[in-house]
Amino acid sequence: MRRDPTAPDPTALNAARRARELDGLASAEVDVLVVGGGVTGAGVALDAASRGLSVALVEARDLAWGTSRFSSKLVHGGLRYLATGDLAVARESARERHLLMTRIAPHLVRPLGQLVPVLPAVSARQVAVAAVGMSLGDLLRRGARTPSSALPPWRRTSAADALRLAPALAPAGLRGGILGHDGQLVDDARLVVALARTAAGLGARVLTRTRADRIRPDGADLTCTVTGESLSVRARAVISATGVWAGTIDPSVRLRPSRGTHLVVPAQRLGSPRAGLMVPLPGSVSRFVFALPQQHGRVFVGLTDEEAPGPVPDVAEPTPAEIGFLLRTVSRVLELPLTSDDVVGAYAGLRPLVDTATPAGGGRGTADMSRRHLVTVSEGTGAVNVLGGKLTTYRQMAQDAVDAAIRHADLRAAPCRTHSLPLAGAPGAAAPGTRGAPSARSAPPPGTDPRLWAAVTARHGTEAHRVIAAARTDRAATAVGHLRIARAEIEWAVTHEGALDADDVLDRRTRIGLVPADRGALADEIEEIVAETTAP
Repeated sequence: MRRDPTAPDPTALNAARRARELDGLASAEVDVLVVGGGVTGAGVALDAASRGLSVALVEARDLAWGTSRFSSKLVHGGLRYLATGDLAVARESARERHLLMTRIAPHLVRPLGQLVPVLPAVSARQVAVAAVGMSLGDLLRRGARTPSSALPPWRRTSAADALRLAPALAPAGLRGGILGHDGQLVDDARLVVALARTAAGLGARVLTRTRADRIRPDGADLTCTVTGESLSVRARAVISATGVWAGTIDPSVRLRPSRGTHLVVPAQRLGSPRAGLMVPLPGSVSRFVFALPQQHGRVFVGLTDEEAPGPVPDVAEPTPAEIGFLLRTVSRVLELPLTSDDVVGAYAGLRPLVDTATPAGGGRGTADMSRRHLVTVSEGTGAVNVLGGKLTTYRQMAQDAVDAAIRHADLRAAPCRTHSLPLAGAPGAAAPGTRGAPSARSAPPPGTDPRLWAAVTARHGTEAHRVIAAARTDRAATAVGHLRIARAEIEWAVTHEGALDADDVLDRRTRIGLVPADRGALADEIEEIVAETTAP
């Protein structure tokens, strides 16, 4: 059945829907109020809504404002956690990666080769441990039942193959490489938006620019930061998924944030690599610096793991020491070392690590702390706190948090089904007004550049044709500036993805803002499209 173009899209997030649902919230009682619009909060909202519970999600700023947009864009299979002996987290990571790649969001997660080069700068022990680790990673992959067609097994490569995959490697002394594969997101913020839209399609209210000033056992006091108006919402259960800001809402929460910094480098500077580089830290067999190819002709070099005590900033900033460390480490295996002149952007995120230190066991660095998540009920606020964890395991975190809320508030709900629920844009996710999903592989609209169309499809999956067809903006299927972003995608961000202004589009829906020069060059054009879209 063809979609009725006049039918409303239940997954569409926009300013009009936000205003309407915010107005109705004060007179309603919801089963679950979710505080926080990162990957965990959006995952919680989807889990609860998919069980038939009434849900409202409130976020003080924008979707994916905090840590969720500042990751390495990897869906880790748990290899690092094997190295630190955390088998439970490793298995959980491999299982969740499998679900994301095969059922939940295969349009957003793809296999990425990761190469450990065999060079004099990499010790024989590091090469051997990398090979053993990737073999164990394959065991995790098979244990999670991820087929090799979705995630190829590891293999050894020749020197020529290593240079083909990573042309910037130093050829002198290169004896090949160890090549494994992991999952890579086209973008982390896009995963958050897909989760929020899918939750909205199941009836969840998704309210950005809505700050939770105080959480009560029976709800929360809120402020709309657009109008300054205050309101009180009643909820049978409150779930706090506020990441590194959890302690500001509940003082009993003990976190030990760590800062992870990445550099943005033009892909051409590294020969436009086809695989990521994994460079072991000197003397370490479990920590690496990565150089990962990304969309828009970029490579991300990261990441650090530095203690970040003190007040939590709105946006964390990379330090000169971290930038220097990343440049030095990755340059150990390159023919031409990277310098600060090669860095066109940098970003940092704060990991919300749970502080489990005791007087006898304290003193560990944040790199050695567990990435396990914790779900507790706060004695002070009565809210369910979901803490720690990592992007890959957001779904399990959300399931555990909703399970706890159901027990705590004695809610009646269906079983969790997010393990098989495809997100908006994924194959199998029905488009509004249809009985099935459109094909993920379809011809581009007439006159559309094939490379631009491939980029649009990579970001929007089965919704790509809808993105172009729904646009009213001029030249909808042409690129914005020099990047492979269609003008129609800017309009779609406003009409369907909850972007309320040009900053939301630049910094979270498209990620143009990761490179300040790109942001400066394209801001006027983006603002013009946003203004056209929001005009009456």
